[in-house]
Amino acid sequence: MSVYLYRFGKLAYRRKWVVLPIWLIVLVGLGALASVVSQPMEDDFTMPDLPSERATEIMDEHFPGMSAQFEFDAVTGTYVIAAPEGEQLTDPENKQAIDALIRELNGLDIVDHSAPLANPVDAAAEMGCLTPDRGGQEFTARCSGAPLNVLADQRPDTVALLDVPFTIEKWEDITQADRDVAYDVADVARDAGLQVEISGSIAMEQEAPGGTAELIGMGVAFLVMIIAFGAIIASFVPIVTAIVGLGAATAVIMIGTSVIEIPSFTTFLASMIGIALSIDYALFVVSRFKHELHSAPTPEEAAGRAVGTAGTAVVFAGMTVIIALCGLSVVGIGFLTFMGLGGALAAAFAVLVALTLMPALLGALGRFLFKPKIPFVAKHDPEDDSYVTNGQRFARFIAKAPALTLTAGVIVLGVLAIPALNLSLGLPGDESMPEDSTVRQAYELRTEGFGEGSNGVLMVAVDLSDTPEGLRERALGDLRSELESYDAMDYVVGPRMSENGDGAMFQAVPLYGPNNQVTKDLVSEARDAEERLAAEYGVAYGVTGTTAIYADIDDKLLGSIVPYMVIVASAAFLLLILVFRSILVPLTGALGFLLSMAATFGATVLIFQEGAFGLVSDPHPIVSFLPIMLIGLVFGLAMDYQVFLVTRMREEYVHGRSPRDAMMHGYHHGARVVTAAAIIMISVFSAFMLEDDIAARSMGFALAVGVFFDAFIVRMVIIPSLLTLLGRWAWWLPAWLDRILPSVDIEGEKLRQTSESEERELVGAGR
Repeated sequence: MSVYLYRFGKLAYRRKWVVLPIWLIVLVGLGALASVVSQPMEDDFTMPDLPSERATEIMDEHFPGMSAQFEFDAVTGTYVIAAPEGEQLTDPENKQAIDALIRELNGLDIVDHSAPLANPVDAAAEMGCLTPDRGGQEFTARCSGAPLNVLADQRPDTVALLDVPFTIEKWEDITQADRDVAYDVADVARDAGLQVEISGSIAMEQEAPGGTAELIGMGVAFLVMIIAFGAIIASFVPIVTAIVGLGAATAVIMIGTSVIEIPSFTTFLASMIGIALSIDYALFVVSRFKHELHSAPTPEEAAGRAVGTAGTAVVFAGMTVIIALCGLSVVGIGFLTFMGLGGALAAAFAVLVALTLMPALLGALGRFLFKPKIPFVAKHDPEDDSYVTNGQRFARFIAKAPALTLTAGVIVLGVLAIPALNLSLGLPGDESMPEDSTVRQAYELRTEGFGEGSNGVLMVAVDLSDTPEGLRERALGDLRSELESYDAMDYVVGPRMSENGDGAMFQAVPLYGPNNQVTKDLVSEARDAEERLAAEYGVAYGVTGTTAIYADIDDKLLGSIVPYMVIVASAAFLLLILVFRSILVPLTGALGFLLSMAATFGATVLIFQEGAFGLVSDPHPIVSFLPIMLIGLVFGLAMDYQVFLVTRMREEYVHGRSPRDAMMHGYHHGARVVTAAAIIMISVFSAFMLEDDIAARSMGFALAVGVFFDAFIVRMVIIPSLLTLLGRWAWWLPAWLDRILPSVDIEGEKLRQTSESEERELVGAGR
């Protein structure tokens, strides 16, 4: 492979004014096509085969239309109304303010007027819930489902709920004007002194993260490359390749929206991966080119050698990332599949621009590439063995005390991993919205008036088709008693019977919110009781609602982690055996990744879940899909650094150095590039912590610390220590396997022979 890349690198360098226009035409063409055919992205986070789907099926059979409220793209809205301090909503002036709000709502085109809206105070009165006597089980059973908090002990009648149906078909169809109208219509009640907030999809503002984060990441990357290259113009080259690679990948994704529905988070992940990898791979190639300029007879030859050696490593590094990201499709969850494929596409373009556009840019810039030089920055070339760099000093320290550095690295990561034992997963809900948002304030008001569990009511759909009519009332009573007996259950409303009597519905309100683990355990308890009730009465039922769906998604994602890791790690392991021609090097690389992952989970739990150091003002459970996304992304990036650093060590070993000396010289040559690449990655990912979206912030943080732990502790401390301790065994490969494995020549031995042969031919021709 190195020979083919070497020849293409020389060709692209020589034919730069052909390659550069081709890339320009491709980029402009893809962008133009995307602008014409692209369709709006549609976020669909539904998952197949969730246990909660059983309740949905029963609803559809006995209560047609009821399950629509649990569809991801359903348009829902609930006005949460609170009385002024010291007053009640039953006070005449406050009730009149609610009536005025309803009149305003009845005048909106976006509101469905097929069923009249009722004042929650009037609804509570019709249920007999405003009587002076509020004691007794009969009152509680009758008024548990009232839209007014008549059961509250301290502040009764102070909070009400007004569910409003909308005519907008899908969440994606909601415009900002619709959100503004839905919020502003309550100004008439607010002017009267009431606090009115909105929950539901009508008030949710979701924008794909990006923009500012990418610019910040690129800015930091530029500064890092100035330090790495010691020159300004060379530092622009990776930025150019990143823009081209990301632009092309994004355009292809947008073109894809004309054929299939693609979630908006696809471009978010592609941005993360595209910028970071394009810059990293370009940095790797340019650094090698800078070194080859000192030994190659011509700049064209230097470009060919750089693409042949560093480019080969880039190909295999990119392949590990692509494998890890494409592997997300094995989970069987649509949005994860698209996010993975989008990131893999960005990684593929990052490799492509590094191998094709990069040598053409090197040729176009020519002698101006490493000018003007920055004084006192990157004074010594790490490829120059006549100078002792900080990387070489640290490598010598590792070589002197490998057991000490190995132990220290493992202990540090082990300690950081301890908080991961308390990992709690959840999906971003109303409680994770910004504190000044109407959705978050609605959540707080609802919690104050009806209890936290009212934000995640369990819907229990019962199928009585196989239950004898004489046993149905008794069966429903038994089921209700079972639900009420759980410690984590607040109260149960119902049953509500279907028209033919073959179906029933309960609303079960937990004590705690949807993302609380106690509530998720409650869902499992409720489902476990079905076997007994089915045997005794022939009852079948399902549990759905926000809480149940969250719990099901958590279980599915957690259950997917092990098979995903086995498939991806196995594929990458085989690939790395081919690269390093060793069993232990890929194995130690994979084990090191497990350490960095454990530490990353621990740090993320510590900051985002437990709120340590006050860095997050509003701690919440970790986003459910973050662990599997994190594993996929960081695994790919970890193998990048493994390839970048250890291939230089193998190159030195193959060329005759002892294992210890090979480690030190390879470290000396590769440390600056890996350090710069890791800092760039960390900068790009950290910039996403500036986003408002909690998923983007937590993912940006987790990716940043994951890269930090893996690059600086695992790849630059633990792996060199292990290679020193293992000695020649590190590069052992069974003879039978060595015979059947194809030679990819990542150390460039065949390339050297080809280069020397071509040089001799040129000399002969000159004579």
